[in-house]
Amino acid sequence: MAGRDPAERHAMSGRDPEERHRTATSLELLFDLCFVIAVAQASASLHEALAEGATATGVLRFALVFFTVWWAWMNFTWFASAYDPDDIPYRLTVLVQITGSLILAAGVPHAFADGDLRTITIGYVVLRTALAALWLRAARSDPARRTTALRFATGVTLCQVGWVGLLALPEAARLPGVAVLILAEVAVPVWAQNAGMTPWHPRHIAERYELFTLIVLGESVAAATVAVRGAFDRHQSTASLVATAAGGLLTAFALWWLYFSKPAYTLLATTHRAHRRRFVWAYGHYLIFASAAAEGAGLAAYADHLTGHAHTSQLAAGAAVTVPAAVFLLTVWAVHLRPHLTTAAARAPYPVAAFGLLAATFTPVPALAAGAVLVVLVVVVTVPRR
Repeated sequence: MAGRDPAERHAMSGRDPEERHRTATSLELLFDLCFVIAVAQASASLHEALAEGATATGVLRFALVFFTVWWAWMNFTWFASAYDPDDIPYRLTVLVQITGSLILAAGVPHAFADGDLRTITIGYVVLRTALAALWLRAARSDPARRTTALRFATGVTLCQVGWVGLLALPEAARLPGVAVLILAEVAVPVWAQNAGMTPWHPRHIAERYELFTLIVLGESVAAATVAVRGAFDRHQSTASLVATAAGGLLTAFALWWLYFSKPAYTLLATTHRAHRRRFVWAYGHYLIFASAAAEGAGLAAYADHLTGHAHTSQLAAGAAVTVPAAVFLLTVWAVHLRPHLTTAAARAPYPVAAFGLLAATFTPVPALAAGAVLVVLVVVVTVPRR
């Protein structure tokens, strides 16, 4: 807690956005680790849906479930960057949010299996209502930004009323209702910060996003490892399984390399302080995190396909591996790397590699081909700079 005035530890007056040596706290790390459970549940459920051939339904439900996980994580992250007194009421409220994340994780299998959103909605409402309480506390403690904090509290609360009301709608009306509520959720921060920006810390936000990227990539590797190991146990070592394992490992290494090849902090501290660019960067990470989690599910589903435990075609199984990698690459390039790249020659290799990833779908070994494409991209963009 170095750098904080003792009087601020018991009041949400706002952290100093220029505070030196600002890093993630142990409570934030615990928050992330508990959210990994929900990410793992979403990835495992997507794996099962892909293996059963229910690709469209599985992807749609994964997108919705992952939105609730990512949105709850992101909103707390930005709040904690601006207001974090680390006193007892604050800690207890964050622990309530963690409890909500565990309830949400428990509801993920039901949401995938039969579209039952009751448990996941309860967890999400617990999470978001606790955050609304923190915004009310910030409104009381920080008069200069009271309007912003009250807008956040109001918007979050109204959205939770909407999610609860959604459960009472007929089945046919739920999907349009979900779309409306998602639009309302993503509009709340834009509306609230039009009244004034919260004192978020650029280096702290960059670190938080980097840590969650590592967590999601790690979960993807873990999911793929478990699936491939199970396939080896059933069929011993085969060339196709070895190629899949090698390709998955190369893909994970390359995705990590590319994401961390440019620092996010330099953008957030300069050009991305403007609302439009900041929101594009922050919201764009939904696709980065979701595609990283989906990559592990895709590799697991492809391993099932190789051992005859999946009801999918070779093309669909290959796409489950290559499409998430292409989405990750294109999104990282668009929102995270492209602002650093000043010439067309520096920007071109990324979309070309994304095309190569999609083309790898049609090869006999899509995972290995995708890994090779990404390794070539890493070499192309790294060696000249060195």
